[in-house]
Amino acid sequence: MSAVKLSREAAYDIILSPVITEKATRVTEFNQVTFKVRVEATKPQIKAAVEMVFGVKVLGVNTTTTKGKKKLFRGRPGQRSDFKKAMVTLAEGQTIDLTTGV
Repeated sequence: MSAVKLSREAAYDIILSPVITEKATRVTEFNQVTFKVRVEATKPQIKAAVEMVFGVKVLGVNTTTTKGKKKLFRGRPGQRSDFKKAMVTLAEGQTIDLTTGV
């Protein structure tokens, strides 16, 4: 598979935010970090973006797309936006500190 070339701005556009939940914190023991990413982003793009932004070696990327729930907003029916999460597996010895800003 060929490497994806991204500009620095495109890399920052793909990664929206880290996911800070109990489960996401628990999998950091297994060298995994979870990010909220753009719905259109592909696994090779996510891998290239994480490697560029954080300067780490990525071994694998698993993604899930969560469909938005139908909810009531002020009594009117509406729908939340879909979102995509990426669970990124890092190489042995690599870490990303999510408590500091990029």
